[in-house]
Amino acid sequence: MNRELTWRYLMAATVLSVMGLLILWQTFRIQSGPRATTFLNQSEFYSRLLRRIQPPRGQIFDRDGNLLAGNRTVYEIGVELASVEDPRDIAIALSALVGADYNTVLTIASQPASENAIYAVLADYVPPENIELLKAYDVSRPPQPDVSLLCSNDPALESLICTAHLQRSYPEKDLASSVLGFVSREGIGYFGVEQQYQDLLAGLSETVWVPTDPSRAEEMPEIPAGASLVLTLDRDIQAAVEDILDTNLEQTGAESGTILVMHATTGEILAMASSPRLDLNEFWKYPEIFPDSTPFNRAISQTYEPGSVFKIVTMAAALDKNVVKPDTPFMDTGYIEIGGIGIRNWNGQAWGQQNMLTCLQYSLNVCLAWVGQELGADAFYDYVQEFGFGYTTGIDLAGEARGNVKEPGDQDWYPADLGTNTFGQGIAVTPVQMVMAVSALTNNGQMVIPHIVKSLVQDGSQYNISPQYAGAPITAQTAKTLSEMLAVSLEQEASNALVPGYRVAGKTGTAQIPGPNGYLNNQTNTSFVGWGPVDSPQFIVYVWIEKPSTSIWASDIAAPIFSEVVERLVVLMNIPPDALRLELAAAGAN
Repeated sequence: MNRELTWRYLMAATVLSVMGLLILWQTFRIQSGPRATTFLNQSEFYSRLLRRIQPPRGQIFDRDGNLLAGNRTVYEIGVELASVEDPRDIAIALSALVGADYNTVLTIASQPASENAIYAVLADYVPPENIELLKAYDVSRPPQPDVSLLCSNDPALESLICTAHLQRSYPEKDLASSVLGFVSREGIGYFGVEQQYQDLLAGLSETVWVPTDPSRAEEMPEIPAGASLVLTLDRDIQAAVEDILDTNLEQTGAESGTILVMHATTGEILAMASSPRLDLNEFWKYPEIFPDSTPFNRAISQTYEPGSVFKIVTMAAALDKNVVKPDTPFMDTGYIEIGGIGIRNWNGQAWGQQNMLTCLQYSLNVCLAWVGQELGADAFYDYVQEFGFGYTTGIDLAGEARGNVKEPGDQDWYPADLGTNTFGQGIAVTPVQMVMAVSALTNNGQMVIPHIVKSLVQDGSQYNISPQYAGAPITAQTAKTLSEMLAVSLEQEASNALVPGYRVAGKTGTAQIPGPNGYLNNQTNTSFVGWGPVDSPQFIVYVWIEKPSTSIWASDIAAPIFSEVVERLVVLMNIPPDALRLELAAAGAN
């Protein structure tokens, strides 16, 4: 071999050997020298991202376990800025397949990487089907199963990272939407159960380091999920009531409406339907569906003058105070003056000789004003307070209104208010307040507080909610007497509220609507509150239809809706007709 070539080979080998030794020495020096810790810390810093992790939000079920609010998987698409080759490729792909704004993505992806800018979010809340489109964006490259965080198999999109997280989902769309409320993308609950139980449902978030290497996924800490709730709502009853409400709003040309169904003895809300309603999966449409001050849930947050349904409260107070009895006579002349203001009946006519039962049956304003006068202002307003008016009921839903009750001693109260308040004029209530007040008649004089949560499930344990009571404004005898009076009054007038096979009690209410210059002409709030079966109450139903156009009278509008609701309700609650039920009870007793 040529000596010169041999010498060259030896020199090359020597140089390469020295270079290898220097590399090994440098590697050893870096790993063991004074800056080794700094380099290790920097490598660790770039291998993880500091993230605030929100645990899975608790789910919401109806009383039978039907899912009303859950979570679905969506994706955040981010980019490792140091790995971006051409931001235009990224912008084109995300705008075409995800719907992201091209210019926004291009601007973000064009940022240079730095110690403070390693990773940037390009799109969020991307559904799984769009992620599949991204993964298949370049079919010429085989899938990469070991790098599941990568968004695409296209080499130009290797810098993209898809991170799965949860988004609130409502499988029933707008069903019970006024009860549930919704959750924003920031994880904040608005209205209803979602707001009332925000802290329990959301759980406790934690700030942790998240590895960017998918092979280290097991290092992710486990954060306990938020508590789940089982509601008192019955999904089938809720759906039936909403269907009845929607149909009747269309048929009557009404502006809006509310139907509330509560278990008569436990206070459990079985259904709470209100209009309008929102598909909770599209919560961002809230301003469009609820413009200005439109209430999200009329059953708890909308106050109005109830009209003659409030006569139940007036008569209950008078019976309880022994001021009148069912057969107490009254000569109706069609006019009475209280506090210098004349009061007339709904039709302006005199009805002649009556008693307390027929005063309720014919809904005579003059008679009830006289009853309030006999009772006296102090006693009347004491009972109004005892029935809970002017205060929130305490129902476990966000946004409950207090209503408005003027009383003696208030600057805006006048003696004439006693007369008009007795038949529900000049006093503002909510449907849920009326239902709680009426529950005194179905619970032997004791009012039950309405509630929407039946039980709470957390850490594998279930905690049941017991009925709570708000006092006893009347005696059990008063409750029984008045309930019977209201049942007989419906039967004697052959009311549209009657339900074949079932004995029910209740009262209509037709209320004029206050305007800027007095009460509006030919516009009313029509309502009906009723319960049954009378001998063993299982349900209370409240119907409120606002500004119907086919008739202004509750007997034509709200009463038949009550009957329609109860006809569906007794089937869904498995309540046999009275005759069969009493026969079975007698057979069981023997």
